[in-house]
Amino acid sequence: MLKKLLLATAAVTAVVSVSLSAQAQDEFRIGILGGENEADRLRNFQCMVDKLPAAIGVEEVKLFPAADYDGVIQGLLGGTLDYAELGASAYAKVYLTDPDAIDPVLTTVQTDGATGYYSIMLARKDSEINSLADMKGKKLGFADPDSTSGFLVPSVALPAQLGTTLETYFSETGFGGGHENLILEVLKGTFDAGTTWSSGVGDYADGYTSGNIRKMVDKGLLDMDDVVEVWRSPLIPNGPIVVSNQLDQGIRGKFIDFMKALPETDRDCFMAIQGGDFKAFTDVDHSFYETIVAARKAKIGS
Repeated sequence: MLKKLLLATAAVTAVVSVSLSAQAQDEFRIGILGGENEADRLRNFQCMVDKLPAAIGVEEVKLFPAADYDGVIQGLLGGTLDYAELGASAYAKVYLTDPDAIDPVLTTVQTDGATGYYSIMLARKDSEINSLADMKGKKLGFADPDSTSGFLVPSVALPAQLGTTLETYFSETGFGGGHENLILEVLKGTFDAGTTWSSGVGDYADGYTSGNIRKMVDKGLLDMDDVVEVWRSPLIPNGPIVVSNQLDQGIRGKFIDFMKALPETDRDCFMAIQGGDFKAFTDVDHSFYETIVAARKAKIGS
């Protein structure tokens, strides 16, 4: 009798488990990093809401635009998001907190074939700041504490280049509340210069081919005639597309296939979610980001 009861309990548990698993697969949850206003982010990702259900076999795709980078990071760590596109430093934070939470699966390829981008420091043209030397004693703005180009890389590369600390060289440093808002604050004069992300290739007048600078130019928020490039970092690994390790393997495979094909099947959607013009996606794994993980661990600790 006890044996039958245990078998029946196990059967019910299995049915409930399968039911919950199927229910979880009905919804695909996308985390969107902060950095530009929410309406623009939702509009850029609407094509994913429209296309993904049929492509990967789910009933609904939901978008979760976070106020900042950490909102998406915590969603991935908590298992409440299935996919997000991160900067390398944000990926490093997730990995250092829980190496089993997510996998990096793809990254972008620039129009020149590179798999990297740059942190670029912009200042107002009328400020008479034309070089890093001119920034001595000035106020420098960063984008977000979890941004690779907006904080981590410049916070490591600048002291090495200058031979002194940020606190010694600049009169003050601070955060602008995301990439777009930072550059708006530079234009307003809150900061003398700010670090943001860009492909660094293509026409300067267009804001290059992709990145925050290009998006701001396309939206009419920035005229490149009003700013000057003060500094450029070494090449940074392009950020990863990551998927939760709790994601159903069948959906995971279909999603990766969908993304790889997207530059050919719907280039407008590809450019919208990526913030400019790229060549394609390419496969990556954790090894591609080991240098950034090590840099973040050394600089921030987590």
